[in-house]
Amino acid sequence: MNIKDKLVAQKIYLFLAALFITSLVVSNLIFQKFFYWHPLDIEIFGVKLFEISVGILPYPITFLITDLISEIYGKKRANQVVVAGIFASLFSLLIVLVANVVPATDWSPVNDQLFSTVFGNTAIAVAASMLAYLFAQFVDIQIYHFWKRLTKGKHLWLRNNFSTFLSQFVDTCTILLLLCSFNIIEWNKFSGLLIAGFTFKVLIAIFDTPFLYLGVYLFKKRFNLKTNEEIDLL
Repeated sequence: MNIKDKLVAQKIYLFLAALFITSLVVSNLIFQKFFYWHPLDIEIFGVKLFEISVGILPYPITFLITDLISEIYGKKRANQVVVAGIFASLFSLLIVLVANVVPATDWSPVNDQLFSTVFGNTAIAVAASMLAYLFAQFVDIQIYHFWKRLTKGKHLWLRNNFSTFLSQFVDTCTILLLLCSFNIIEWNKFSGLLIAGFTFKVLIAIFDTPFLYLGVYLFKKRFNLKTNEEIDLL
């Protein structure tokens, strides 16, 4: 690969990393709002099947991006993005904590009480999310490359879905355990939210498989990559 192609690949990698980090940070900030998506009116353990946090909406994007980076740039680059995401989330947490301490003026459109209501649990949420995210993303990357080695770079759908399904279950279960432990969510909603959140993520993972295929196809066509070949940015 020539220098020009490497520069293009580097720019695309930075764009994917930025999209990944933004999705992760935003999901931590908006998690307290819940919504009900109702294609089917099904209730499980006292919770509607798709009664889930809006924080879950951008989160599957992070797994699609890490799978794409794993496929094209390799395991090392995917792990680097995960670490960068953790740093960005912790830094955003610090900003929120400082903003929460600073007193609002009398004419401020958002007063201290409203700000604390919206962002007051952000510290716990980010901590819970980081633990869940750390486990889930590294599980996702490890399993993805296990299947990639086993299939010698073939059957992209297999490693994409198998890695995402397990990692999404780890993520959903871990974060709900932590949020329930800190009394942010009631324990009687744990089972229902676990099933609802995991089911939603599985459907999204299946839905995003064609997009992964499209991304991999475009990369291979643009950079003339062979099966199981990765871009070395060094």
